[in-house]
Amino acid sequence: MSLRLRLALWCAALCALVLLVVGTLAYAVHSRGQYDDLDRILITSAGHAVAEATVMDEPPHLAQSSGGFAVVLRLYGPDAALREDTPNGELAPQIDPQAVLAAPAGPAYDRLAPLAPLTPPEQPSGSAFGTVTSGGERWRAFVLPLRSSDGTLSGYVEAVSPLGRLDAGIATFRMMLFSLGALGLAVALLAGLIVAGQALHPVTHMVATARAITASRDLSRRIPEPRQQDELGTLATTFNTMLASIEQAYRAQQRFVADASHELRAPLTAIQGNLELLRRRPELPSEERIEALDEAARETDRLTRLVADLLALARADAGISIRRDAVDLDAVVLDTFQTGRTLAKGRVLQLDPFEPVRACGDEDRLRQLVLILLDNAVKYTPPSGTVTVGLRQAGDRAEIRVCDTGVGIAPDDLPHVFERFYRADPARGRDPGGTGLGLPIAQWIVAQHEGTIDIASAPGQGTQVVVHLPALPS
Repeated sequence: MSLRLRLALWCAALCALVLLVVGTLAYAVHSRGQYDDLDRILITSAGHAVAEATVMDEPPHLAQSSGGFAVVLRLYGPDAALREDTPNGELAPQIDPQAVLAAPAGPAYDRLAPLAPLTPPEQPSGSAFGTVTSGGERWRAFVLPLRSSDGTLSGYVEAVSPLGRLDAGIATFRMMLFSLGALGLAVALLAGLIVAGQALHPVTHMVATARAITASRDLSRRIPEPRQQDELGTLATTFNTMLASIEQAYRAQQRFVADASHELRAPLTAIQGNLELLRRRPELPSEERIEALDEAARETDRLTRLVADLLALARADAGISIRRDAVDLDAVVLDTFQTGRTLAKGRVLQLDPFEPVRACGDEDRLRQLVLILLDNAVKYTPPSGTVTVGLRQAGDRAEIRVCDTGVGIAPDDLPHVFERFYRADPARGRDPGGTGLGLPIAQWIVAQHEGTIDIASAPGQGTQVVVHLPALPS
């Protein structure tokens, strides 16, 4: 079942419920009001007859000639014998007043009418209503005892009226309500289909666009956003934002695969060339043979580091978490600083400031972070330059700072230094042994430790990298 049809059916069901409630209440109010009005007419007619009969000195009799429109009045003696009735009395069936008083009938309306919050007619004490069927038509009777001045029973006054016309009118009204309700329900269902179709038209367009994107794999396409910024407009905007994010990730993945392939091909080509040289020229002098083997070994080492870095980034993308232990950052920085001295090659390495700081994290990853930053600083600093490593606690944060006096980074390249395999200005050409993945890995390590990493640099003025990590109380 389509969403459009479900919405239309829900709309029709709601309208049916409203029509049922409103129609039932309208029928109850109208039906009960009509029957109660008839009962009031019977009570009034009988009351007038009793009042006129009791004010006369002679024996009681009906002083009026008629009980009014469609009302028959009868006067019975104490023995329930008919004494007198109005000229239209032959129209009504004979109804025993004592039987009515002995077994009063309930209201003349059906079971739905009591739902109406109306006040029933007030009956005189000792009176009763009766309902009989004669000749296929219902009749309503009201009996009121007639008492003399000393309180003895002197007879009965009975008011009778036919219910046929009223019953027919109520039945017609009931059928009219049912017909109008059915017609309204059909109109509501049709209108619901039309409105739901119009409301869901943007969704249909979104589905068509999504299918077209899937078929063409063109992530640059976007869904036209509606003019109204309603829920569907928000959905379209969110969908376009998601498409832009997917496109960006897809382009980044393509670029990453291309760069990784290029980086992997270079050492493999070098290794293959040297092995081919050794295979084709077995008489190669030992010096050249050793040089070829050394170059192949260097490229193998580079390939190993590249694969390890790619594996680290793959784990980062997979959301693999790190260990959480208490770590002495000063010991980590000092150990890495000692390792960096073997890479200095004439560059001056300084440790300033240096304070004892503890943090919660993975000691191996933190050591890798400092080593990446130190290796980059040494790599892009001239032999006569200086590299300074600092560690201090600033409030509840541990600050690791690595500064160099190297070539610096151009302003256009600075926003991209954390991109994988990003190739900056030739002035910062990679060291042949580098992988181009150090800073992305460093950024991931910092993010895993809920910290921040910032780089400030300018061409010819060196580079400063500042890492802030949550510190443990000392």
